[in-house]
Amino acid sequence: MSTDSPDADMPAVVELAARHGLELATEGITFNEAGLDYRVAFAHEDGDPGKQWVLRIPRRDDVSAKLDEERAILDFVRPRLSVAVPHWRIHAPELIAYPLLPGFPGLTLDDDGEPVWHVDTSSPAYAESLARVIAALHTLDPDAAEAAGVPSESPAGVREKWRADLERVRAEFEVSEDLLGGWRAWLADDGLWPTETVFTHGELYPAHLLLDEHEDVVSVLDWTTAKVGDPAIDFAFHCMSSSADAFERTVAVYTELTGRTEPRLAERCGALLSAGPLSYGLFALATGEPDHRAAAAAMLNPDPSGE
Repeated sequence: MSTDSPDADMPAVVELAARHGLELATEGITFNEAGLDYRVAFAHEDGDPGKQWVLRIPRRDDVSAKLDEERAILDFVRPRLSVAVPHWRIHAPELIAYPLLPGFPGLTLDDDGEPVWHVDTSSPAYAESLARVIAALHTLDPDAAEAAGVPSESPAGVREKWRADLERVRAEFEVSEDLLGGWRAWLADDGLWPTETVFTHGELYPAHLLLDEHEDVVSVLDWTTAKVGDPAIDFAFHCMSSSADAFERTVAVYTELTGRTEPRLAERCGALLSAGPLSYGLFALATGEPDHRAAAAAMLNPDPSGE
């Protein structure tokens, strides 16, 4: 399915849904092209504008290969959280579809790919609501999650996975000495790694959070990266995008709710964020697409001349 002409693709989306028993109206279909893994369409049932659907169309075969794992994650969290999560009604290699969830996204992209914020990430209401979401995730039973098919890492395994990922990326790309030195220092610092692993979403940022008019999180999207892993990952984007006061408020409420403290949490968040080029290198290798590989190469070695 082409991504160049959304208007031309509307009938194709309707046909794709119909093959799976979902009758959609052609008019009113909109697209979100921002995702690297999925093209997303929003539509309503034919003859009933009130019944709205989200359709996720995988961009590559490697994305489709992970659908069973994501479905296991959703089936695990859905009955255990107070926020809404997707309930897949269609689950096929070429299409995922579920009823539209409540709330509006905290972040979207405009036609030029620039971020458009719909929430003040430094507001006390948002900071406290996010803390409640993270606390709910991190107090889920990790053994039950693993038994349900959720990927799981031990504390030592978290560090070893990053170490192995770095070596894999270094085998395929030139990596600048500045980046390499920073990542080696991170890997060597015992204080920047978890002593306990918990159930994590992995990409808790406002584009994946749907909010109400009070800035409370009411729905959480995109569970592809969820696993039992490093607790710091669920704080990382908030640490970067909010004020220091808001971040501290989120951590304080989280601690009140869970009794958990995470030493050097802001530093750990910073280290995870600094690994963005490494993560993108892994993504480029997974896709096998030349454009992503070229972009990853530029991120990993931004000044190949060494000047």
